Amino acid sequence: MSRDICVYLEFLTEGHKAQIRDAARRTGFVPHFFTLDQFEEAKACLQHCEVLYAHSADLLRTAPASLRWYCCSFAGVDLYCKDPALFANPDCLLTNSNVYGVTIAEHVVMVTLMLLRRMPEYAVIMGQRSWSNQLPVRSIRDNEFTILGTGDIGRNVAERLRGMGAAKITGLSRSGRPHPAFDEVRPISDLDDVLPRTKILVMALPSTPDTIHILNRERIALLPADAYVINVGRGTALDQTALAEALNGGELAGAALDVMDPEPLPKDDPLWDARNIILTPHVSGNMTLGYTCDENVARFCADLENYAAGRPLAGLVDRALGY
Repeated sequence: MSRDICVYLEFLTEGHKAQIRDAARRTGFVPHFFTLDQFEEAKACLQHCEVLYAHSADLLRTAPASLRWYCCSFAGVDLYCKDPALFANPDCLLTNSNVYGVTIAEHVVMVTLMLLRRMPEYAVIMGQRSWSNQLPVRSIRDNEFTILGTGDIGRNVAERLRGMGAAKITGLSRSGRPHPAFDEVRPISDLDDVLPRTKILVMALPSTPDTIHILNRERIALLPADAYVINVGRGTALDQTALAEALNGGELAGAALDVMDPEPLPKDDPLWDARNIILTPHVSGNMTLGYTCDENVARFCADLENYAAGRPLAGLVDRALGY
């Protein structure tokens, strides 16, 4: 009797499918591929599958108790951790795909340079068909950064900033465990001590009960007036109303948000009109970079080998912690 895998994804090339078939053949599995317009077909197939590789709460909700492993193709799995009813089998393994560090780090570098080189303000000047070119700019070189979250995204951001000459990079994590990508790593409990000395704050946190509004009104007030805030983690980590007020009041130099709460951002939200802000519609990750897609499939295949051999899964998520 075959052991079946339901694959319900939109980004796979024929090469990716061949890679999955090869890994499945080596491990005694049979993959079945479906695109996003084949929900009913995928749902029918899933009823006899042991493994699901997808990013669909709706499809997962239809899975029987015989599903033993759900590999989410996204990095953020807060949705699946908040709602245990999604899993008919409470012991079903959950893994995520932490492969977005490269593309998100490049996005962070882009918006950091835009802020430091005053692009939101120059966009206004040029939009008025004016010609003022003497705004003082700052550089990544010799600057100091604080990165809130030292996982795959935070480390990739730190490595690229280091390559561009950043003077000091401080990471904050739940454990405070050191990592060579950072000059120092401190526990998140030290956040109030770090913020007053922060010039550029990069937020790369998952959504958990502990991270909701971790950058609240009081902590925004601790940042220097010339500081920038960049959020590429989850929108729930930031008090957006307080941020907009701080920007408009000149209490912060600028911000760049790729994640917001809620998404899509309501048309009447004050963030749209905030001073010196760059807003992007959750595009820093996505599956638009070929490298991201290739790594996604490669890691699924590697964990399929682990799963078949009874070894721990590299991408295993602790549902209680949310990551």
